[in-house]
Amino acid sequence: MIRTIAVNQKHEVIKDVEIAKLVKEDFLWYWIDFHQPIKEEIDFLRNPLSFHPLAIEDCIHHLQRPKLDYYEGYAFFVIQALNPKMIAREEVNIFLSKNYIVTFHHKHSPEIDEVWNRFSQAANMKQWDPSHVFYYVLDNMVDNYFPLVNQIDDTLNEIDENSKGRSMEALLKDLFDTRHDLLSLRHTIAPMRDLLYRILNSQRLTSIEGKTAYFSDIHDHLLKLTEMIEASRELTTDIRDSYISINSNETNHVMKVLTVITTIFMPLTFIVGVYGMNFTHMPELTWKYGYFGALLLMLFIAVGMTIWFIKKGWFK
Repeated sequence: MIRTIAVNQKHEVIKDVEIAKLVKEDFLWYWIDFHQPIKEEIDFLRNPLSFHPLAIEDCIHHLQRPKLDYYEGYAFFVIQALNPKMIAREEVNIFLSKNYIVTFHHKHSPEIDEVWNRFSQAANMKQWDPSHVFYYVLDNMVDNYFPLVNQIDDTLNEIDENSKGRSMEALLKDLFDTRHDLLSLRHTIAPMRDLLYRILNSQRLTSIEGKTAYFSDIHDHLLKLTEMIEASRELTTDIRDSYISINSNETNHVMKVLTVITTIFMPLTFIVGVYGMNFTHMPELTWKYGYFGALLLMLFIAVGMTIWFIKKGWFK
């Protein structure tokens, strides 16, 4: 689907203008949005818009790294949004010039829809131009990163506190899933941060002259998001190490208790083994109270060793 909106010389908004008329007629500026386009609609990028074949190829083969390319008369951007349900990257391609902005995306983009509706209902068209549309789209995408990062932060706090008393295996599984989500976020946010740095330091982006403060604000947000992600990754490492240490300590405690119990039974097993050899001539075999004496001896040894181990603190 293709939708268009244009502003004429009188600052009047005209919707659903044919692309051929947009290129030929004298509009102040216009916006074309390619929303899940079919093959015939993609051909409009070649004719009549006449974009560079490499830029068109980047649009068709999506999931490119966020980047900025310069062409004659316009700049080409690859930016990435995040699907909040799956934390999946969704690519948006933008052609930006002083006279137009063209957005291209294979999947639904709520950020572009929001800016489109805001622009369509704006009362003062003089405050709008392609660079403002570009800024609002970028700003919405970056703002939508924050709930995902905050959600992961809440998940980590829940894993750390373990208020529900879940098993260590379940907690570690959630922890590694969270680390995977953080890695996906970093693979999106870090390149976007680098892209904004290029935009701010570019000498060829004349279309955003005088508006660097707006894009600097987005860059600051991306820096903050990067710091939050790195802090969360460090927290996952600390939690993982803590759980591994706790598990190792519990294992050592269990092994210590089992070793103590085995040690207590060693002399008892020795006594039972000696008097179970069935030799004819052995001391105490014919003693009337030999059986009870052996039991009392084993009981005394077991109780005595247990008391001694308790005083040593080996059962703590």
